[in-house]
Amino acid sequence: MSEGMEYGTEAKNLIRRGRKAALATTDRESGAPYVSLVAVATGFDGAPLLLLSELAKHTQNLKSDPRASLLFEDVSLHDPLAGARVSVSGNVAVTQDPEDRRRYLARHPTADSFAGFKDFAFWRLEPQSAHLVAGFGRIRSMPREVIVTETADAAELLAAEAGAVAHMNEDHADALGLYAEKLLGVSGGSWRADGLDPEGMEISSEGKALYLRFPERVRGPGPLRHTLVALAEKARAV
Repeated sequence: MSEGMEYGTEAKNLIRRGRKAALATTDRESGAPYVSLVAVATGFDGAPLLLLSELAKHTQNLKSDPRASLLFEDVSLHDPLAGARVSVSGNVAVTQDPEDRRRYLARHPTADSFAGFKDFAFWRLEPQSAHLVAGFGRIRSMPREVIVTETADAAELLAAEAGAVAHMNEDHADALGLYAEKLLGVSGGSWRADGLDPEGMEISSEGKALYLRFPERVRGPGPLRHTLVALAEKARAV
């Protein structure tokens, strides 16, 4: 893997497993930067998804100026500047795509209780660029094509995603635990699948979220099944 691809992979991993981010908008009254905390998910292609209230200041700011940035981070209080973080910049707009809604609520199920209120809407940030700080001396800016996942060839996987996720959660919870412990280094917890895309699977447990990257792109349910079985066998052999 080239250095550029490695940086891109690290940035995408941070975004895919993100469940919260700092949202930077432009204050519509003063023109000054305004930052707020938001819950996030990702679309099938990796674009960040938000559920925003019409009453929120950041929503009013976006209606005036759609430009925004989201900061995803993986830092600790012990040494916060040592952890990786990525800032994704682009334009934000309301999305009516039912798949965006489904994927957001799969990651934030408690939001279902207010997602239907008339003053709430789902928004999507269309990435234009990203800036990754992955540690000392490991800094890279990257264009849209590096951080957005190609999906034109994966329509079959998208159609099968909801069923595949439900199947993993209902019948293969043990495999999800193996992925987390043996392949991603996080033990304990009751893991569940949140979503799939051509490059990997998001899993979560008790406030933790991880991204299991596939060894190669997956485009349909048959290759997905083969990949997940192979990863389970690899985890059992560790």
